[in-house]
Formats: sequence, C-alpha cells, structure tokens
Amino acid sequence: MIAYIRKMAVGDKKWLDGQSFQDGVALCQAIPGATVMQMAAYIGLKVRGVPGAMVSYIGMIFPAFLLMLALSYVYLRMHELPAVVSAFSGLQAVIVAVVANATLSFGKTSLKTWKNGLIAIVSAAFFWFMANPALILLLAALLGMILNNRPAAPKVLDGARMPHTTIPLLAFVLTSVSGFLLLFFFRNGLFHLAVLMSRIDLMAFGGGFASVPLMFHEIVEVRSWMDGPTFLNGIVLGQFTPGPIVITSTFVGYLLDGPPGALVASVAIFLPSFLILIGIAPWFDRVRTSPWFTRAIGGILCSFVGLLFTVTIRFGLNVHWDWAHATLAAAAFAALIFKLDILWVVLAGTTISVIAF
Repeated sequence: MIAYIRKMAVGDKKWLDGQSFQDGVALCQAIPGATVMQMAAYIGLKVRGVPGAMVSYIGMIFPAFLLMLALSYVYLRMHELPAVVSAFSGLQAVIVAVVANATLSFGKTSLKTWKNGLIAIVSAAFFWFMANPALILLLAALLGMILNNRPAAPKVLDGARMPHTTIPLLAFVLTSVSGFLLLFFFRNGLFHLAVLMSRIDLMAFGGGFASVPLMFHEIVEVRSWMDGPTFLNGIVLGQFTPGPIVITSTFVGYLLDGPPGALVASVAIFLPSFLILIGIAPWFDRVRTSPWFTRAIGGILCSFVGLLFTVTIRFGLNVHWDWAHATLAAAAFAALIFKLDILWVVLAGTTISVIAF
C-alpha cells in the first residue's frame, strides 16, 4: 500500500517529491501506529495542513471500516453455518502463516546483529510469560540504547513547508479528552474499550502488524473478552478489507457492543498515533538526529520480532491441527514468501477450506 500511495502522491499527483515522501516514511516508521495510515495523514498534512491530514486519515480508513462493519454483522449471524465453520477453520491456519511471514519479514529488517537478536529473544521471553507490554517496550528501548552502535546521522526531514500544528493539536486533544469523559460517565464499558485500544495504538511501533499481537494479548489472554479462535476469525475478516490489518478492532468492538463498540474501538485504535503525527511532524528533524532516539527505536522494533514470534505460537495453539491444516498453512507461508498478494492467498485458502474441511 505504501508503494501504491507513492505512485499516486509522487508520480501521478505531484503532491510531493521523492525525497520528501521517503522522509515521511521514516517519520511514520519511527512513531507508533499503522504506517500506511500515517503516510496518508502525512501527505495530507504536507499538502493541506491539519485539515488535509484529517480528511486523508478518515478517507483512508472509512471504506475499510464500513466493509468490516458489514462483515462483522454477517459473521455474528452466520458463523455457525457448516460452510462458514469450514472456511474459518482453514483460514485460521492461513493466519498463522501470515503472522509467521510477518515475523520473518520483521526479522530480516530489524535483526542485523547478534545484539538485535538478543533484544528480540529477551522480549519474546517476557511476552511469553505475559509481562506488561509497556514495560517490555521500555526494556527494549533501554537495551537498544545500551547495546546498539551509534548509527549514521540520518538525513534531515524536509520541514520547510510543514505547517505549524500546535493550536489544531490542542483542539484535537481537548475534543478527544471530552469524548473520553462522556464515555466514562455515560457508557463506562465503551470507555474501557476506548482506553485499551488507545493504549495498544500508543505501543504499536513498527506498523499495524504490531497492534494485532498486543490486541490478542489484552483482549484474549488478559481480559478474556473473547476466545482465541474468534479473535483469529476477526483477523481473517480483516484480510478481506482494503485497510490495515488493525481494522480487526472494528470486529472486536462490534462483537463486544454492536455498532457503537465498533465505532469507538475503530476511532480509539487510530486516534493517538494521528495526534502524535501532527504533533511531532514539524519537529521530527530535530528528534531523529539524536542517536539515543534512533537506538531506542531500533530496540523497540527488535522487540516486535520477539512479540510476533510468540504470537505466531499462541495463534497456532488455537488451531485444530491435522495434516490438512498443516499443509494449507505451509502452502500459504510458501506463497507469501514468494510475494503472492495476501488477498489471493486468503481467497484460495477460503475455497480450499470450504471444500476440504
């Protein structure tokens, strides 16, 4: 999706030059949240200021939200039908392959030295024993600052045309706080859901894939709001939408509290990272020149390799394995290794599952 956005924004529309786009990618990878969502907002911010960032962000997620809302509605009413049970049975094995492939991809880009590998292993151990994720990320950041070598000075972000965002940011923050207070007083259950989703977004360094394991940990393992197979089914449905994988939050919210839950969960999972983007973008060139910041972010990204590894195992424990499921998972993993589009993998997995299971 990043490549498609680059073609549209740099090649077709000429909104940004190539270097400015790459600077934006660097920014969006260094802050929490779904990278593709952040890039949409970044382009809007560069072109039309904070209003442009807002409409780009909403435009990027709204179609996926509507589609996921419809899929969640259908799922809740049809998930016990034999054909649907068969489809999800196989697709859960496919999702294990998807997360395993994400682990491999993260590992290739983040684990450059044995020190990076050590951070990933330590993080995996803590995640396996269900330690507090925020404390694990803090530990990974500290290990990154201690163990990693000083990186080369990064190129400075092109901030000449970046608009001033302090006043709009304060307005957004005040509006968000007011919304949380209204939920606290009138829909306390939705308030706790919103706080949880916001906290997950704040810890999701490394893109949307980092949010899903955290969501699984908090919703399935800590709070038991739903079981593991049901959560996996939500990820499966997320693969049928054009948005980021973290749109699984819509499914979670819908199953917990219907359309209001879906809306609150979806807004909360994207709101903090959006506020961080518009707040830090004008100043990011100063922040990223700090070697300590770069080392800390490197350590956090290494920790997500460990997180994805442990979640691959946990997802696998929620699948009913036999030779057919194992073969399907292996085939899906091989297809993803050879860069087959994930949508085709999911569609093929659906067809095979309905026939074989």
